[in-house]
Order: sequence, then C-alpha cells, then structure tokens
Amino acid sequence: MPMVRVRRHSRARRYGVPIALGLLVVGSLYLASATLGLHRVASQVLTVGGLAQMQAAATPPDEPTALGYRGDPQAAFGLPFETLAVQTTLGPAEAWFVPEPLVPGAPQPHMAAIYVHGIAGAREDGYRYLPMLHEAGFPTLLISYRNDMNAPVTEDGFYGFGLTEWPDLEAAVLTLRDRGYGEVMILADSMGGGILGQFMARSPEASRISAIALDSPALEFKAVLEHLARNMGLPFPGTVAATTLTALGLTHPSDLRAASVTGRYAGFYGPLFLAHGSADQVVPLDTSQRLIALRAASDAGAVTVAHLTEADHLQSHAADPGSYEAAFQEFLALTRVP
Repeated sequence: MPMVRVRRHSRARRYGVPIALGLLVVGSLYLASATLGLHRVASQVLTVGGLAQMQAAATPPDEPTALGYRGDPQAAFGLPFETLAVQTTLGPAEAWFVPEPLVPGAPQPHMAAIYVHGIAGAREDGYRYLPMLHEAGFPTLLISYRNDMNAPVTEDGFYGFGLTEWPDLEAAVLTLRDRGYGEVMILADSMGGGILGQFMARSPEASRISAIALDSPALEFKAVLEHLARNMGLPFPGTVAATTLTALGLTHPSDLRAASVTGRYAGFYGPLFLAHGSADQVVPLDTSQRLIALRAASDAGAVTVAHLTEADHLQSHAADPGSYEAAFQEFLALTRVP
C-alpha cells in the first residue's frame, strides 16, 4: 500500500508573511505620520517669526540679564553705546557697540567681543555677559543678522541654522577690523552657535577668533531634530529625525544636512566657555558633552571651561547667576585684551 505524505504548514509559516506585511504597513504609516508631525514642528521653528509667535504670550522682564528683556545698553546698565550699521551682503544690519571703559592714556585694546543670539532672540540676550566684558576691558558689539527686526529680510523667509547667516557675522568681524580690532572673542547662544560654526568653516576671517563662549549651542541640526522627536514622545526618534531631515530637503532652501559644526569647535585652539543644562527642551546636552570630550582628547592643549547645569534652554544663568558668572570669569581670565 503506497504511503501518503501529508504536508503540514507550520503556523509560523502560514501566518508569518501576512504578519510581516502588516507590520511593514503599520511601520510605514507610523513613520510617515511621525515625519509629518516633526516636519511641521521643525518648519515652524525655521520659519521667520514662527517661534516668536509661539513665545508671544511672554511678558518682557524688567531685569536686564533675564532673557526677553528689551532696552539699549544705556537703559539697561547706564553704559554709553553707539548704534552702527553693519554692512552685510543684503544691506545694513543694526548693531550696538559698547566701547571699553575710558582710561586716560590707555591704548585702544586689540581685541573686541561680538555677541550672536539664537532663533527668536535679540541683541539684548547678550546682557548676561555685557557687564563682565565691560569690566574686563572688552569693547563689545551686539549684532543683528538677517531676518531680525533691525536687519534685512530674506525672500524665502527661513532661518538657515547658520548656513545662510554666517556672512552677517563675517561683516561684523570686518566692521571691528576696520575700527582697529584685529582679534575677536565671539559669544553665541543656541542657533548662534551654528552661525559661528559655519563662519569658522567658511570665512577667511575665522583666524581672527581668539576665544569663544557658547550657551546651549545648536551644533548638530539632526541631533536637534532627534531631541525634538524624543520630547514629542515619538518612538524611534533617530529614524524619524533622519526621514524628517530628508523631507526638509524638499521644503527648505538650505541643505540642513550641512548644519553640523562640532568638529570646528573641537579643533579650535583657543579657550572656550560652554554652558548647557540637562533639562534643555530644544538642544540636547549630549552634543555639548561630546564636544567637551573631543576637546579634552585633543593634543592641541585647548582649554574648555564647562558649566553644566540642570536648567532648561539658555536658563543656566537664571538658575544660578553666581556660579555661571564665576565660570565665565574663569574663562575671561584665560583671554587677554592687548
């Protein structure tokens, strides 16, 4: 009697392909939805005026060193200042120049400071540094750049995360050069860190930088996207950030994949001050921690004064002004005003 073989399909084999296809469809739908959501948030941040609208309800504080204060250096600290028109490639951008303290017979210092604010910020955000810089003898230029209220407006209406704004910083450096200041210390907050990093990478004037101070610096745009995705509670934030970065390439005029400047700061030979808080909801702390580690591992002998706190974005000074200012004074002691 011939044997009859009965082929039995295992349950896994029977249902495996449909389950895999189902997971693929669900995963694809999730990734598309998550990318759309993160793209919407990122676009609002990168659109001129978008972040300012989100913060519009905030009442300006009366304390000059608090973020959001508005008023010129004379009103804030009683410091004399000059309003300058920095000639950028798009037209004049207004800046405030606070000269060094008047000391009879003293020569003009060779180094000056420039402050660069972040998205939706303003020149006044540099006031937490200004009294210390003035006391130390640094003339200081607090600048505006394209798409600020007192600067030219771009046709596309987008921030470039430093990729488009760095020429305005170059124009400020040249303005100081023409006034006899051969070296500059640059202080940059948030996206200002991206602007400065692109300036360091692209400008022939970058060699004039002798010292750098950063607060909550946006060093890697992709890392910012991933941090925002994580804060939104999105699973697989790294994957969502990668697909969103690709999508932004279709809607944003700049190639934001090039908004990466950690290496420029890692190789900077001069003293660097870096403040950042672990509760930062905008820029991840680990990008700053990586920069600190890279500079520590470098054989260039560059000094980093790190002030790491538990504060939110740009709030390390407000959380503890005394310790912040002590760290900044330590940094200033490493610089000089020839």
